[in-house]
Amino acid sequence: MIELDNQTELDVDIEALEKIASLLTDASIELIITDNETIRELNARYREKDKPTDVLSFPLEQAIPGMPLGSIVISETYVREKAVEFGHTPNDELALLFIHGLLHLLGYDHEVDHGEMRAKEEALIAEFGLPKSLIVRTTDQ
Repeated sequence: MIELDNQTELDVDIEALEKIASLLTDASIELIITDNETIRELNARYREKDKPTDVLSFPLEQAIPGMPLGSIVISETYVREKAVEFGHTPNDELALLFIHGLLHLLGYDHEVDHGEMRAKEEALIAEFGLPKSLIVRTTDQ
């Protein structure tokens, strides 16, 4: 189950995101859609990168059964800009970023693995018929 905190005007297809999530986990997930300033502040505080980014993931410890998996924070600005840049819908872009964030919650890390996260993203993108633009992007956010 996705607990949505949409702090923007972005129209979110929560059913599509629920389908993706249910394929990977039974745990609940907090999804926050916010503006660039808020995500920049989070990125500066938790990653020491004082700039906005597209998606951040904050996994929670699974010490207690039934606890949420964690939180995914996505920038509405990035969603809209990348949708235009890559020629697909904002909901497609949101789904791509959600997949990326969810895989981080599940322990994948493209910065240190040997392509496992990218391979998993590729498989999910194909399974849900999403645009392949996420796969070709730079990972230094």
